[in-house]
Amino acid sequence: MAETEQKRSVLSQIFTRKMLICVFTGFSSGLPLYILISLIPAWLRSEQVDLATIGFFALTGLPYTWKFLWSPLLDRFIPPFLGRRRGWILISQLLLIVSLGLFGFLDPKTQSGLQLIAAAATLAAFFSATQDIVLDAYRREILSDRELGLGNSIHVNAYRIAGFVPGSLSLILADYLPWSTTFMITALFMLPGILMTLFLSYEPKIDLPPHRTLTDTFTKPFNEFFSRKGVISALGILSFIFLYKFGDSMATALITPFYLDMGFSKTNIGIVAKNASVWPMLLAAIAGGVIMLKIGINRALWLFGVVQIVTILGFAWLASFGHFEVVTTKELIMLGVVVAAEYIGVGLGTAAFVAFMARETNPLYTATQLALFTSLAALPRTLFNSQAGVLIEHFGYYDYFWFCFFLAVPGMLCLFWAAPWNGDRKTEK
Repeated sequence: MAETEQKRSVLSQIFTRKMLICVFTGFSSGLPLYILISLIPAWLRSEQVDLATIGFFALTGLPYTWKFLWSPLLDRFIPPFLGRRRGWILISQLLLIVSLGLFGFLDPKTQSGLQLIAAAATLAAFFSATQDIVLDAYRREILSDRELGLGNSIHVNAYRIAGFVPGSLSLILADYLPWSTTFMITALFMLPGILMTLFLSYEPKIDLPPHRTLTDTFTKPFNEFFSRKGVISALGILSFIFLYKFGDSMATALITPFYLDMGFSKTNIGIVAKNASVWPMLLAAIAGGVIMLKIGINRALWLFGVVQIVTILGFAWLASFGHFEVVTTKELIMLGVVVAAEYIGVGLGTAAFVAFMARETNPLYTATQLALFTSLAALPRTLFNSQAGVLIEHFGYYDYFWFCFFLAVPGMLCLFWAAPWNGDRKTEK
């Protein structure tokens, strides 16, 4: 009887309005990022752009690392419609659907065309980062501390599901349709998020300090974090945030060009990515969220982090076979195993990681503090991933993935200080 009640309790926490909102926030947040880091590199590689140049396109993601600079403005100012959070969400989403469709009118075959694509990608990254600021704050404000693990697990896996559009459907379309049409169809997948924003009536109510000056808007969120945690502890947390996803981020920096260079077609990648990862990822999403409810965020970071590191070696294993002259069922199964493992490992690790960052914020400064944390987490992806193409050309794919594996170790070591296994779990209740 007690076991039945416990199962019912878990299910009642999963199937709620808040968790449904997390599905939409995750999908809306993930779609533009995966267009930038997955579809655009595949597009450029199919147009014979060299790997080093494609690698440098990671720098177009700089707005993700600097978003904490304008995040205080989104905390401070309220649009004249829909409220403080939903108003900014709608503005950023409308700008995103236009900027993402813009790629359909650009040509990568010339140097000037590549420059325009880089500029458009930077603009889209700015709008996407702005959307992330508000979506992260919105999600943190509607979830209790206990719901953070499950809510962020659902958010992250919806985020990953969004990756199927540019990473699977769009690649299949690109084998049959012009890239211009493919990009415009892909951009339309922002519509579900826009509809959610328009028809969702729930707006978090936070009592803001009265008469905040513009200086206070920018300085108080940072001062509050360092004073609440202490300088040493705060720096330890920031170091962990920077390093935890470092190896994984580098490993997946040019993953679609890697699959193409292994001999898989765009349709192969699209079909296998969909079928080999959707069910493992969805099951891992539920399992990861339930596990965090049971053991807390700290221990989940340890367990999921190990899985996240080990799955990097799947890429090294695949790379060890070299280029496939002929792709048979055997090679497709190998690709499916690697993709499934990657989606499970990264999905679990990211869910716990995002929940941890959300837990460390103060509700008065949610947008700014979360933007600081997520900007720091995105820094390796933007700065160091820009060198991925150069490193791959130097090492080769096999040695490169082992290099990424060792890059992931320092982030795990930081857990001793940032989230100890037997640390105080009262904050997670």
